[in-house]
Amino acid sequence: MSQPAPSDKGKVVPFAIPEKKLQVLVVDDEKSIADTLALILRAKGYRAASAYDGAAGLALYRRMVPDLVISDVVMPQMNGVDMAIAIRREFLRSRILLFSGQQTVTEEMLEQSRSIGFDFEFIPKPIHPVELLDKVAELIGTPPQSERQAS
Repeated sequence: MSQPAPSDKGKVVPFAIPEKKLQVLVVDDEKSIADTLALILRAKGYRAASAYDGAAGLALYRRMVPDLVISDVVMPQMNGVDMAIAIRREFLRSRILLFSGQQTVTEEMLEQSRSIGFDFEFIPKPIHPVELLDKVAELIGTPPQSERQAS
């Protein structure tokens, strides 16, 4: 005869709370750049999605409300600064990182956005993936890539 199983009543059973993967939206009209950055972010444990222009980025942001947006500035239809302003108007605490290889045009656009009260983080292209991951970590509060490599 089998004996009854001991009662678990009153016992505290520890369990692990799964970590929420941080979400990043990458917006760039150069699909290879957007998709490559999203791939790098996924490889480092983030949930990442890509959009290929500002209007698509804004629509996707509204659906997913990511922890961070990384966007090119100079894009057709809706540029990255206009997209960032639209996002910030709806989502006051949104974190947005703009990047561009066209320094002069970008500075003018960023200055215009500052003049109406919108200031965004900016990094120039090209940027090394480790530097980008460190900037992402800085903006959303995860350990920098350079620290993760050492451990």
